[in-house]
Amino acid sequence: MDVMGDKATLLETGRFVQPADREDPGAAAEELRHRLAAESGDVDAMSVLGSLLLRRGDLDGAESLLRAATAEGDRAAANNLGVLLHQRGYADEAAGWWRVAAVAGSAAAAHALGRHHRERGDEPAAEYWLRQSAEQGHTLGAYALADLLEHRGDLGAERWMRVAAERGHREAAYRLARALDRRAAAERGESAEPGEDPVRAVREAGKGPRADRGARGGRSGRGDRSGQGGKDVRGPAGEAEQWYRQAAARGHRRAALHLGAILEQRGDLKEAGRWYLNSAKDGEARAACALGFLLRDAGDQESAAVWWLKAAQDGDGNAANALGALHAERGETQTAERWYRAAMDAGDVNGAYNLGLLCAEQDRTAQADQWYRRAAYAGHREAANALAVLLLQGGDAAGAEPWFSKAAEAGSVDAAFNLGILYASRNDEAAALRWYERAAAAGHTDAALQVGTARLREGDEQEAERHLRCAAGGGSAEAAYRLGTVLDARSPAETSPALGTSATEKTECEEWYERAAEQGHRRAQVRVGMLAAGRGDVVEAARWYRRAAEAGSRNGAFNLGLLLAREGSEPEAALWWTRAADAGHGRAALRLALLYARHGQLAQGQRWATRAVELGPAEVAERAGRLREALRQELSA
Repeated sequence: MDVMGDKATLLETGRFVQPADREDPGAAAEELRHRLAAESGDVDAMSVLGSLLLRRGDLDGAESLLRAATAEGDRAAANNLGVLLHQRGYADEAAGWWRVAAVAGSAAAAHALGRHHRERGDEPAAEYWLRQSAEQGHTLGAYALADLLEHRGDLGAERWMRVAAERGHREAAYRLARALDRRAAAERGESAEPGEDPVRAVREAGKGPRADRGARGGRSGRGDRSGQGGKDVRGPAGEAEQWYRQAAARGHRRAALHLGAILEQRGDLKEAGRWYLNSAKDGEARAACALGFLLRDAGDQESAAVWWLKAAQDGDGNAANALGALHAERGETQTAERWYRAAMDAGDVNGAYNLGLLCAEQDRTAQADQWYRRAAYAGHREAANALAVLLLQGGDAAGAEPWFSKAAEAGSVDAAFNLGILYASRNDEAAALRWYERAAAAGHTDAALQVGTARLREGDEQEAERHLRCAAGGGSAEAAYRLGTVLDARSPAETSPALGTSATEKTECEEWYERAAEQGHRRAQVRVGMLAAGRGDVVEAARWYRRAAEAGSRNGAFNLGLLLAREGSEPEAALWWTRAADAGHGRAALRLALLYARHGQLAQGQRWATRAVELGPAEVAERAGRLREALRQELSA
């Protein structure tokens, strides 16, 4: 008789079956119909009934039926007989029946036979049968072939992984996404395996300057959530996202985790949270941890703690660190320490680093040293930097230097900057500048300021401006002020506006001065006041002079006095000049001497003239000397 086609399919594994967990009246009636047909010699019914009993776990009842159907040439029965024998532990006999079914054209049997040969270490035979299965359109065969080829580093693996993914295999969709992720990383020039912990990859940006500003919770800073700018689905990264989405939609919890991380990085926090929640409910601890961070960032700290607790109890060290940080912020240091230790037990080296930070905050220096060293020896670069800072604070510069170097070579931007400071303290400007440049290239604001300042001293104005712009853009008030001075020196001399014309618009240098002034930079405040006065904006000038003067700027106090005197407020002007003169401003002392002399208070005038002579500069001292002599003669006349 003709060999019949496959009449029954097994569960997703392709070989193993699970017993039914409850009876279905309709299924019982169907089984009775097949049983009656089988008893009358219907081969087709024997095969189907055998597969039904196999699914239920009735191996004895299934075996006789499957053997009878196999003897009549039914390849589905041969395949299922192989499954049954494999379950009973007769792997070689099972393989024999799978071979019979596979030769007869059963894709499912070819898949099972290929799996059998791979388990035995016979990869050529495994590849042959898996390829037969895959080429016949068997989804599991395509996935198993892709897995084998990927294990061998064969470029054909992606093709079959894609075939399986397109046919709905969720693990294939996930692994295809991972492969595309790696390709996208290679195109970006990244050597690290992307996304093994996608949540940490999103959150671990650079640390803030200096070791004592490192953040807890297993993440040292905020990732740039707008880094992708929008929903760009082009290239390997975009295609990876699509496959992650397909796998996640089919219930793949790790795919949901990766998809959530991609969406969080893009700034789609609501959708990211939805996928994290799906993954966390399916038992993915990293997703529960990530969901906690999203809730914390949204202001719901209590809900965040619930998910962190769930993740930490499932062994997630990052979540344990987050709980430690939460309790540390509340002043519950013992509980914080317990969670940091739990993080260490989970294999998260950040736990030791955070314990070091906790001890350092409590001035438990010896213990901080111990924990920093433990994390540093495990490769934690910021712990190495923190340890070096601790040693340097204790006066051990020789001991600090190798740890700074180790951290900097491992990629710590703070350590590179700190090395620059260390070499600068030894007057090794060349070495200091090399490390400053390295830190500046990685985006360190203070390092960029140092490089910009050094280039200004060397006369390289173009390079100086580039670095000062980086530092100023990063929030450095000093860099904004220095950039303003560079642009100011380059600007043509301004003339007073003609009568009836509008005042000159603000220049770029004034905008940088204002940025620095708004951050409290006193010299910038004075300069903004001078520019405003030059435009005739007396109110604005007075506002900035006053802010500078109240912050302790003697130039601000002097200029405010000048402005008030011109407006006819000499008593208040005298108060600000007095403050400036007391702070060492020679011109303010001379102004006070002239003011008191004009009002007939000659002794006071003489006293301030003497003070102006002492303070200088030279031209002020010369004028003050002449005034003092004139007042002396007047008083002795």
